[in-house]
Amino acid sequence: MKLKSYILIAFLSFFIVSCGSKKTVVSSKKKIPKETTSIKIMPSVKQNQHVKNLTKKNKNLNKYTLTYIKKYAPLAVIKMHEYKIPASITLAQGILESGNGRSVLASKSNNHFGIKCHKGWTGKKVYHDDDKKDDCFRKYKYVENSYNDHSKFLTTRKRYAFLFNYRTTDYKKWAIGLKKAGYATDRKYPTKLIKIIEDYKLHEFDKVKKSDLKKYKREEKKNTPKSTPVPTTEKAATGKTHTVKKGETLYSISRKYNITVQQLKKINNLTDNTLGIGQKLIIK
Repeated sequence: MKLKSYILIAFLSFFIVSCGSKKTVVSSKKKIPKETTSIKIMPSVKQNQHVKNLTKKNKNLNKYTLTYIKKYAPLAVIKMHEYKIPASITLAQGILESGNGRSVLASKSNNHFGIKCHKGWTGKKVYHDDDKKDDCFRKYKYVENSYNDHSKFLTTRKRYAFLFNYRTTDYKKWAIGLKKAGYATDRKYPTKLIKIIEDYKLHEFDKVKKSDLKKYKREEKKNTPKSTPVPTTEKAATGKTHTVKKGETLYSISRKYNITVQQLKKINNLTDNTLGIGQKLIIK
């Protein structure tokens, strides 16, 4: 009788342990998070009216830059309120680094800020010649991911920490500070950012309050203008094109094709001499 009791107790113990171990395995399973999806509805920051006012005063402004502002100004403002980075700085960097969203890196990889892979990057990668041959750059599913990563890049690295002592309305200090922290090797980087901000009055977006986003969104619903698609060089080009390489300037390119800098700027609707690596220029 005692032997049967021992056998029964042993069997029950084995059964309980077995069930417990199976339960542990099931509870350890975790869902893999999906990649951030695209923002379908973007709040207005009156960027269409902003561009309209700009073109009234100066009809020679770069149409691709104006299109970029219409498309991404709201995103820059959203990130400003999330991460305390001036919207004007984010927008100007996007314009400069991506060649108005038309560079190869921007158009094919949605990388608008020229952010390289760096240590610890586990996302998708692409390779382009930059400081060295076949430099590794981050590739994103959506442009919004690029903007988000740019904000995190600045807020999580110690060398940029001092920038957050500046007000979000002090774009000049931010521009100079980015160069000082080593964001770019170009010694004229701050000057270029400041010129873009002042030519296109991007500092106006630094004044947009968080509460204004909802107000502007309601106003936009009443009369929502259709956003202008970014024109592609392939459709605009009537002759051959030239892809800008590292170290090239408008002057060196104009010499290569035996045309003047002014002609080159007029053909491509450029208002300044700023070029981005991978940017395509129309050559007639």
